[in-house]
Parts: sequence; C-alpha cells; structure tokens
Amino acid sequence: MDDHLMDRRAGRLLARVTVAPALLLVAWLAVSLPLLLAGVFRPGPAICLFVPVAGLALWQGLRSRPREDVAGSRGVGGGKDVGGSQDAGGSQDGGATAAGGRGVVPWWATAGVFAVAAAFLVLQVVMCSEQIIVRRDPASYVQFATWLTDHGSLPIPRMEWAFGGGDRALEYASPAFYEDGGSIVPQFMAGLPMVLALGGWVGGTQGMLLMAPLLGACAVLAFAGLVARLAGPRWAPAGALLLALTLPMVWVSRSTFSELPALVLLLGGLSLLHDVRGEEARSARTKAFLAGAALGLIVLVRIDGLRDVLPVVAFAGLLVARGRRTGYPLAAGVAAGVAGGLVEGYTLSRPYLRYLHTSLDPLLALTALIVAVTCVVVPLLRWRRTGPRLRGLAAAAGRGRLPGAAAVLTLLVMLGFAVRPLVQTVRRVPGNPDDELNAYFIEQVQRINHMAMDGTRQYSELSLHWVGWYIGVPALLLAVFGAALLARRLMRGQSPEWLLPYAVVVWTTVQVLLRPGITPDHPWASRRLIGLVIPGLLLFTVFAAAWTVKRIRRLGYGPRVVRTVAAAGVVLLLVPIVLTSGPLMVSRTDQHERAAVRDLCAKLGPGRSVVVVERATADRFLQVVRGMCGLPAARTVKGARPADVRRVVGKVFAAGRHPVIMGAEPGQVAQYGPVTQVVRLRTRQDGRTLDEPPGGTWGLSVDVWIAEPPGRP
Repeated sequence: MDDHLMDRRAGRLLARVTVAPALLLVAWLAVSLPLLLAGVFRPGPAICLFVPVAGLALWQGLRSRPREDVAGSRGVGGGKDVGGSQDAGGSQDGGATAAGGRGVVPWWATAGVFAVAAAFLVLQVVMCSEQIIVRRDPASYVQFATWLTDHGSLPIPRMEWAFGGGDRALEYASPAFYEDGGSIVPQFMAGLPMVLALGGWVGGTQGMLLMAPLLGACAVLAFAGLVARLAGPRWAPAGALLLALTLPMVWVSRSTFSELPALVLLLGGLSLLHDVRGEEARSARTKAFLAGAALGLIVLVRIDGLRDVLPVVAFAGLLVARGRRTGYPLAAGVAAGVAGGLVEGYTLSRPYLRYLHTSLDPLLALTALIVAVTCVVVPLLRWRRTGPRLRGLAAAAGRGRLPGAAAVLTLLVMLGFAVRPLVQTVRRVPGNPDDELNAYFIEQVQRINHMAMDGTRQYSELSLHWVGWYIGVPALLLAVFGAALLARRLMRGQSPEWLLPYAVVVWTTVQVLLRPGITPDHPWASRRLIGLVIPGLLLFTVFAAAWTVKRIRRLGYGPRVVRTVAAAGVVLLLVPIVLTSGPLMVSRTDQHERAAVRDLCAKLGPGRSVVVVERATADRFLQVVRGMCGLPAARTVKGARPADVRRVVGKVFAAGRHPVIMGAEPGQVAQYGPVTQVVRLRTRQDGRTLDEPPGGTWGLSVDVWIAEPPGRP
C-alpha cells in the first residue's frame, strides 16, 4: 500500500474515532431524556430509537463534504503550524481541520493514540472499583441508575404501605436521595444514570461499573483528537499519555463520576466544531448543530456544566455577527442541549437544584446576562454604522500593545494563584446541617493526618498547587507559557482555531481555581480539576511543547536532534505525573461490595420491610435495600425510642409483611429479636489528604446486623 495513502487513511480514522464517542453520547441522551420524562425509559424503546438516531448522528458528524476551494488541502494536522510550518500547532489561516481526515497523518500517531487508549481501558477494567454502598457520589449514581434500569421512571415511591402507613417515627430519605412530596427524588442530574442504565441492561451492576473505564478511555481518545487538531497529530499520542497517566484521570475512570461523560461531550464538541472549517455549507451547518448539542448536553450530565458552555454562546454570536452560516445552528444546538438539561433538572431533580440555589441562581443570572449581551452586541456588529467601527477598534487593539499586555496578564494571574496561600486562608463558617457535617468530616481528616483542628478550613487557596501535584511543575510552567503565547496570538487575530477552546479552558480554569466548591480532601477534590482544568492546561502544555520544538527546528538542527529533544521533553513532563500517580495506579479500592450486597439481599429474602435504626447504616444502605434488594426501607427519626420501633413492628405485621430491624452492631438490634450478621465487608478505600498529594489507601470495614422480631404477618 502506498505510504501516502496509508497516512491519509490514518488521519481519517483518527479524526472520526476521536469524535465518535461524543456523537454516540448525544444520540443516547437525545432519545433517553424524552423516554425518562414520559416514564417509559425501558430497554426496548430506548435501544430501538437509539440505533437509527446514532446512525444518523455518526453519518452526519463523521462524513466529509469539503468545499471545492479547500478540498484535499487540510486534515488532522494537515494545515500549517502556529508559525507557518507543518504540524506543530494549528495554522495562521484557520488551522488544520479534521473533516473527513483530509491531509497526511503519520500512521504511528494514530496507532499510538489507540494503543494508549486501549492500555488505559484494560488497566482500568482490571482495577475498577465497586462503589455501590452509598458513601459518596459514585455509589449514589449507581443506585440512581439501578432504579432507572429496573423501573424506567421517577420519582421513587416511599412504599409507606409496607410499614402499615405513615408513622411519626419513620422517614425515608438518605444521602443523595431526598424525600420530597411523598416520594424519593434522587440527587444529581439524570445524564450519567441514563448512560449507566445502558450498561445495567447489558451486564447488570457489573455492566454499570464497567461504564466508568469505557467512558474514561473515550475521554482519552477525545483529548487526543483535540490535541491532534490544535497542536498537530504527531503530538496526539503524547497528549493522550499525559492525560491518561494523571492521577485524577486514573481515579475518576475507576468509579462512576459525572465528569467522565461531561468531558467526552466537551472535548468531542470542540473537535466537531473545529471540523466545521473547510466544510461545504450544508455539512458545516449540520456539524455545527451536533457540536452545539454535545456542548449543551453537558448540562444534562452536570448542572454546573452551564458555566462551561457560556463562552460557546458568545462564540456563536460572533459567528452570526461575522455572517458565518454555522452561527445559527451552533446556537440552536447549544440551546437544545441546555434546555434538555434544565427541563430534566426542574422536572425530575428539583430538590437537588433547590439545594444548590446559592450557587445556581447566580449562574442562571450570569447566563441570562451573557445571552442578553450577545443579543445586543451581534446586531451592533452587523449594523453598517457601528459594525465597521467596532471591528476597526478590535483590529487596532491587535496592532498595539494589548496583545503583549494580555500575555503578561496571563502570567500575573497564574502567579497570583501561586502566591495565594501566603496571603489568604479560605474558611467557611457552617450555616446549615450539611456544612456542619462537612466541617466534622474535615476535622476527622485533620485528626488522622495529625494537623491543626479547624473544620472551617476549605484549603481552596491551594487550588493551583493541587494542579501542580497532579501534572507536575514542568507541565504547569509550560502550560502557563502556552496560555500566554496563545493570548498574544489571539489578540493579534492569529490562530483563530484556538479561540473557542482557549476561551472555554481559561474561563472555567479561573473560576475553578478561585472557588473549587468541593470538600477539599484528596484525591476526592481532584474530580473538580479533571472536569476541564487538567485537560485544558495539558492542552496548553502540548501546544507550548510543539511550539518549542518547531523553534528548535527553525534554528537549523537536524531531524534527529529535533526528535530527541521532543522525546526528552515528553519524558520530562511524564516523570512528575508518574511519581504522583504510580503508587495509587496499582492500588485497588472499594472491592467486594457487589458480593456483599448480593449476600445481603439473599439473607433478607422476599416479603420483608426493613427499618434501619442506626444513622450510618441508614445512610449507606437505605437506597441499596430499596433499589437493589427490591424491598421497602425506612429509617427511624432522630430521637426515636425502642417503643416507637416496636409500634412500627406491629404495624408491619398488621400489613401482612415481615419486619426486619437493621443496625451496625448486634447491640443496636438485639432487643427486637434474634440477630444475624448480613454484611461483613473488609476492603480498602481511598486515603484522604488536605495539604499534600494523596499517597496511600485506608482500611474500610462495613458491618450490618439484623434482627427479625418474632411473630406472624
């Protein structure tokens, strides 16, 4: 086979495979949401609708219909680089497009990306955790998805009838499962649970858990695709490897975190929008709509994803103002995706949004403001009297000192984050029961780590240092340099293909670093960084590395020297990453939970009504018993007495069912009947650190005892 033809095919394959996961997610969410809203989210209709919609999305999103004036001129990395030479980071006239894989891509680059993604997938499948007992978000998502898999509708009934009707001593809520309007409403948005439900239909609980490694591998592919488009395909394997080896990426891809599908949608949507360049009008409009839908549907996965897509709104307005035909379909796609997320949120997840109102309300107000400003600015840019003047001002700014000032400002902002711990200590005084529980948790971590006790500490001032832990100081410094360089270029009107990715990364990174908004123990807090901060900064890192290597080539050094410098640079970037992630990369946590829950359900048996009398056990197992065992479950209220429990027992018998009293120790349930231990779990969990990188695991013990009061229903 001709080498040139092979390279063209390699480029086409790389271009298509790296956006296919996002297109498949768009198709699945597009058919799943209406079914869930209608209460008929079942495998038959979902899969029957998904197959044709996915086929249409892939056909429209992956096919290439180039304009005649650019046909055959560009592909993934097929354009010029940031300075005019081949394959080192975009091009002056718009950069490399990925439409149809036009242009030449080395076969080893595509093979390298696939090898990294495949190795990552295999490792994560082997090391996959089994978080199904509710302690933190991953198990909450699995329980949410379990209910959808088995019932296909929301909300979850309290099943008071199984306890002889309502009783003042009982309540039905647990962490991540709110009691609202006589029903149980799951916390969080439904996007990830709907994706996990597909795994549940295929392979049960294990199928749900394995969706995490699959989504993680898709995120690595999507990141490699964006690197190939913006920094050149020869850097795509390095970019994939850098992301895949970071501890946050390894960690979130072993459990069911919402950051995974959100990251696939974000990276894939940006790549799809990049591919619009050079397409003929109809194909460009279709791809722009699909890109907008991918970006907008992030809100269906994570409500704070609304923040990430705000720059897309302004960018769509800019396209409209410049008379680009892709502006309107991009805006329509974003609007459709965001609307779907908001409809689901306010229809099925309203208690969760009420809980978040202090941060969500300002975000909604900011969204409305940006939409309004865009709607005002776009006509001004298109109006004959004002448009030329505004564009002239922008052009004049690009020729003056403003580009250099933008680069300097970028450096100063990052310097400010670096010295922030010297001038600020972030605290939050508890204002509600959740804050008090969070403060207590922080104190426990401080006690275990022999730190000064202060439950109000949030450690947010260390946010940039967190990034340094996970990607290393060399990569962080190179990322800052790349961001400054891009800021100057964009202000000069160069590298326009970077405009939206740069805006999204900088916008989100600054906000996350200012206010991470998460319990600050690690590796838990690293999930806030993997949503975009770490991938975005690594994208800048790879761009800066490509730019540096190109400059070395321009100095007249031969190919061997250039390749040696590039390889040495990648190794230098990888070493700090591996030093942090290495110890935990081969440490398995949260194992044997599936077997423990399976045994629990078998020992409970059918026809039982479960009353949990101990707080931690109720927090962990109330929805597990309700969803995975299929049994009615309730918990006693704070201050309930044994006499209240005995009254409930009598009502359960009167309802024709068998009562089961559940607790963490035999002494908590022994007074109600013969006791049996139904769960004895001994495993490892993630360690917790507050002011240093995570470096180990902790033991985890879970015990559950039950008593079966004597009597007949």
